[in-house]
Amino acid sequence: MRIKQFEKQPSRPWGSNKRGKKMRNIVVTEFITLDGVMEDPGGAEKFERGGWAFKFNRGPEGDNFKMDEIMTSDAMLLGRKTYEGFASAWPSRTGEFADKMNGMQKYVVSTTLDHGTWNNTTVIRSNVAAEVANLKTMPGMDILVAGSAQLVNTLMEHDLVDIYRLMVYPVVLGKGKRLFNNGNADHALRLVDAKAVGEEGVLTLIYQPVRK
Repeated sequence: MRIKQFEKQPSRPWGSNKRGKKMRNIVVTEFITLDGVMEDPGGAEKFERGGWAFKFNRGPEGDNFKMDEIMTSDAMLLGRKTYEGFASAWPSRTGEFADKMNGMQKYVVSTTLDHGTWNNTTVIRSNVAAEVANLKTMPGMDILVAGSAQLVNTLMEHDLVDIYRLMVYPVVLGKGKRLFNNGNADHALRLVDAKAVGEEGVLTLIYQPVRK
């Protein structure tokens, strides 16, 4: 069920710099609750209220939402904690989605990791904003950022996020790490698409930053 019909947008609304050179999008993709919590949706992090995403059926449309974003991307940018969680889970999985995840280039932001344990991993140890800005100029598809709350806030501070793809679950946790914390500066976002998926009130929302 589509909530509202939106004007069709170009696939890369922010995909060029002042010289007209195409740039890659940084796409923040998150599972969040109605009160903005994004912590431990799958339950692997042992958060006392974790695993909340598995309590709802997002249906085939929800699965397609996730498949579409992974297939239009060729790299992931992750914080250390999210990276380590993914690296312990995905290499043992198979199937189209898992094969794409495992084959992609991974960039992990960390001051403590010496090297990545997941294939195709590059560690970013310093100058995060500059390194990510440089990644955007390299040839390629979208770069996905999942989880990684601290990293997302750093990217927001430096105006490096191009698209937010949110899957909102109809649950209020009352506590937990939030995607948009109290330290965020004002950010105006434009709603590009909204859809209810499954039969239990899960929403998919796509936003773009409003840039002058």
